[in-house]
Amino acid sequence: MALKVFDLACEHDHVFEGWFASQETYDKQLADGLVRCPVCQSSSITRRVSAPHLNVSHLRSQPTAAQSPAGQGRAAVAAPSSQQLAQLQAEVLRQIRQVVRQSDNVGARFADEARRMHTGEIEERPIRGTASVEECQELVEDGISIMPIPDILDDDRLQ
Repeated sequence: MALKVFDLACEHDHVFEGWFASQETYDKQLADGLVRCPVCQSSSITRRVSAPHLNVSHLRSQPTAAQSPAGQGRAAVAAPSSQQLAQLQAEVLRQIRQVVRQSDNVGARFADEARRMHTGEIEERPIRGTASVEECQELVEDGISIMPIPDILDDDRLQ
């Protein structure tokens, strides 16, 4: 499944990426207040202009300064092929999913567990779960770092 990756920003100019199944999914989640800034939890989100994938293969046949012999003050650079880039993206997603899988799914107890860890009542550990918008705002206001997990990265939420 191809994902739509949008560059987003909140009203405080915190810039972040959002990954969505489709433009329609993004529109619905935005309308429902589900798209939030991972830094401040603001739901006032706008899309930023993002760089499209550019087909520059026609430029490869022309030598450039970056392809000059070593020792002329320029570093050699390379661009991954489309297949290499897809493999890299798949590997990054695999590793992120592995980190998510290794966290303790505390479900609806997320806000309580995060707060208990923050106060030292229980030992810190990686957790994930669900929380209301209000609970998320309260956690952030109390200096507790949280981060939304897109469905595509949380195997439990995909089922």
